[in-house]
Amino acid sequence: MPNRLAGERSPYLLQHANNPVDWFPWGADAFERARTQDKPIFLSIGYSTCHWCHVMEHESFEDEATAAVLNREFVSIKVDREERPDVDRVYMTFVQATTGAGGWPMSVFLTPDLQPFFGGTYFPPAPRWGRPSFVQLLTQLAQAWRDDRARVSESAATIVDRLREATGADAPAADRAPVAGLEAIGAGVAAFTQAFDSRHGGFGGAPKFPRPSELLFLLAAHGLTRSYDAKRMALDTLRAMALGGIRDHVGGGFHRYSVDAEWRVPHFEKMLYDQAQLVIAYLEAVQVSGEPFYAAVAEDTLDYVLRDLTAPDGAFYSAEDADSDIGGGEKREGAFYVWTAEEIDRLFGADASVVRRRFGVENEGNAPSDPQGEFRGQNILYVAQSVEDVATRSGQAEADVMRILADARQTMFDVRSRRPRPHRDDKVIAAWNGMMIAAFARAARVLVDSPRRADWRRAAERAAEAVQALLWRADERRLLRRYRDHDAAIDGFCEDYACVAWGLLELFQTTGEPRWLRWAQAIITTQKELFWDDRDGGWFSTTGEDRSVLLRLKEDYDGAEPAAASITVRNLLTLAHLVDEPAWREMAQRTFERYGPGLNRVARVMPFMLSNLVIWHSAPVQIVIASGRDPDETAALEIVAARHYVPGAIEIRLPPDGAQAFGGWLPWLTAMTPRDGHASAYVCRDFACQAPVTSAALLDAQLETGAGAR
Repeated sequence: MPNRLAGERSPYLLQHANNPVDWFPWGADAFERARTQDKPIFLSIGYSTCHWCHVMEHESFEDEATAAVLNREFVSIKVDREERPDVDRVYMTFVQATTGAGGWPMSVFLTPDLQPFFGGTYFPPAPRWGRPSFVQLLTQLAQAWRDDRARVSESAATIVDRLREATGADAPAADRAPVAGLEAIGAGVAAFTQAFDSRHGGFGGAPKFPRPSELLFLLAAHGLTRSYDAKRMALDTLRAMALGGIRDHVGGGFHRYSVDAEWRVPHFEKMLYDQAQLVIAYLEAVQVSGEPFYAAVAEDTLDYVLRDLTAPDGAFYSAEDADSDIGGGEKREGAFYVWTAEEIDRLFGADASVVRRRFGVENEGNAPSDPQGEFRGQNILYVAQSVEDVATRSGQAEADVMRILADARQTMFDVRSRRPRPHRDDKVIAAWNGMMIAAFARAARVLVDSPRRADWRRAAERAAEAVQALLWRADERRLLRRYRDHDAAIDGFCEDYACVAWGLLELFQTTGEPRWLRWAQAIITTQKELFWDDRDGGWFSTTGEDRSVLLRLKEDYDGAEPAAASITVRNLLTLAHLVDEPAWREMAQRTFERYGPGLNRVARVMPFMLSNLVIWHSAPVQIVIASGRDPDETAALEIVAARHYVPGAIEIRLPPDGAQAFGGWLPWLTAMTPRDGHASAYVCRDFACQAPVTSAALLDAQLETGAGAR
């Protein structure tokens, strides 16, 4: 019989709807059951494309005997961390503080008043790796609750008090410190230099995660200081990821992370937020390097999102799983993506040697052996040899090799499309849609000579319109977080407001349409009302209205996603370039002051915020292109503007009559019209504009100075 999760919308919760565990969703019914039955709570947090969540479900939550212990001794609650990041953050803070590590599935045991007293991540069905079996753990904790209740409750209360103290949730207002100086940027680059893997790219050893925030900081630092090291580390890492197995060389897009140091062996799930951030990083790499290679990677990733993660209404789905069916009701990680040498030989015959050399295909498989034998004999595609090397070693012309590889990719795509696909999490998350809108809008502005440009602009517009229709409550000026199956729910968190505003600000710059800027301002205004800490500066992750969430946290860490505070500061600095409203820049300044002059000491932890510091210390640059009658004239100016990388620059593309749409709202834009009908470019620094130009060469000269410090 289905349990209570059958009535939920979350794909993750629905995956557990037929477990024998008597699951509750997070909410008052579960809390009341724990209080009335005087039972501790078992809280399990994960997400639908989490491989180890699937493993623990199969081993424990589908097991009748384990379920019997849970149902007898605990009230069990399931939470989708992607729907409720607020709940996840509180208990992840506890798990990391008490165990020194974290991850998903997260397993936390709470008192009936929601205070945690024990936590961890995955627990096996039998003792291994120095961990007790899950049932052993359940039995021990249930006995402690029965026999030593006072100590357990006292310990939980003490832990929560210490977490409040450590996270500053109840701290007095701090003194305002100076904003970190320009020297902090160089010191931040030095911190990354110490951790840089000069052989394989990236930072540190295995596993390696693609943290675009790090790369965006390094590219921004290069843009202002001309640091060669910053440029080299960013470009080398982006190239290594694009050539490695972490990238899907058949269908496009990037997997979640690499389990090895060489970017070769991925954890195969694909997340929307990774695609969005990586596209932006590759677009900035194009501008910094001028190399088409980075543009091709960005385009490939956008194609994947349009094809596989876009809903009919234009909104973007959340993720694809790492696991897929292999028959007999069994699933295996990566099964959709890997190949045997025999398959390659059978598909390509005389051309198989070219495909093998290019993608590192080996007879016995190139994937490492693993305890479960999941990858035995399988090949994970990565770029093992350049086209030039393949041509030399196969004795063929480079043009022929490129043709063979292009045909092979299409053939593999067609063959792979007939395999059982990984599960797709089709919920729409406001924050992740905002990031992807930003990526598509930026691509339409940077890759202006691509025939796909209009498709990308339209994708960004359709997604923004979908988010507005599905998740924005205009009468209340309120954003919801999640939409799925005709149901919009969960009040938006700070990250939702920040990311949607980011996407809209990028879309405004691409289209020049005032509606996107007006909506972004409305969102940021509501965000300030709900999440801004006027006493101490900075941004809370939640409103504090949900009393079941024990801690109201300010999250500053830029992890797989940039922190809401980091994105918000970027938005505020952008608005300060556009709108004459001193409060926007003042809030950005107060956020910087929370970290003081030593911001560089946490460069590895807060790289996106440090990239904002680059913009703070840069002279504001505005680039406006007013379209003329001749599209070719406009395109010539846009190509020049796109070629220049100026950190934090505002680049607005106006249609021929675009300035008129602003009326008196943005007076500095209203005079920026085509000169005598010819496309015209206006370059301004801190609202002091140079003479408009209609020549691509003259615009190039005006932009040559790049970014300059204030």
